[in-house]
Amino acid sequence: MRILLVEDDVLLADGLARALRQSGYVVETAADGKVADHWLADGSFDLVVLDLGLPGLDGSEVLARLRGRRQKVPVLVMSAREALEERVRLLDLGADDFLVKPVALAELEARVRALIRRGQGIVDSTIHLGRLTLDTAGKRAWLDGAALDLTAREWAALEFLAQRVNRIVNKDQIMQALYSWEDEITPNAVEKFISRLRSKLEPAGIVIRTVRGLGYYLEKPPESPDAVV
Repeated sequence: MRILLVEDDVLLADGLARALRQSGYVVETAADGKVADHWLADGSFDLVVLDLGLPGLDGSEVLARLRGRRQKVPVLVMSAREALEERVRLLDLGADDFLVKPVALAELEARVRALIRRGQGIVDSTIHLGRLTLDTAGKRAWLDGAALDLTAREWAALEFLAQRVNRIVNKDQIMQALYSWEDEITPNAVEKFISRLRSKLEPAGIVIRTVRGLGYYLEKPPESPDAVV
């Protein structure tokens, strides 16, 4: 899951980004409204956490431009502006939620999880795929009820594929979901994650298929009628 954090307070942005990354999200940070607007126009994100008082372009204008482009990415506004009229104005502009600074990390992370689930169209945070169960809120996975040992990157890859069961995704899409722009990105790294996941999943009948020249997909097990597709 990819988050764009737009905050001009460097220390606050660093602390929030670290906390979100520890929870398994890929986080990009922007300290300028114009930069954020450019990235949003060109990039693909699952959530935007947006401050208002930004250099270059105010956060409310970033929000207005985002919605003007008919982009549906959820937006969590985070601001010291706590007047009721301001919150109403931002919600009318297209914000999905509003947090007043200073924010508690636990509340921020809970709202992030809720907005991402809503944006993915997921009401229940549990995905059942045959003998595999994923808790996307708690970022845990089980095979036959036994906890599955996954690295943060393996979890992110598995979650990405599980939420797109039977849909082919290419290496570029997987790399965007797994890496921040500061990371070294190579197609070989994706192949390694997929290989490691296969070794852990295939003994339980969970299969990740390769479609030559196109990418990968996680095959829906026939005995899992309520899998997310």
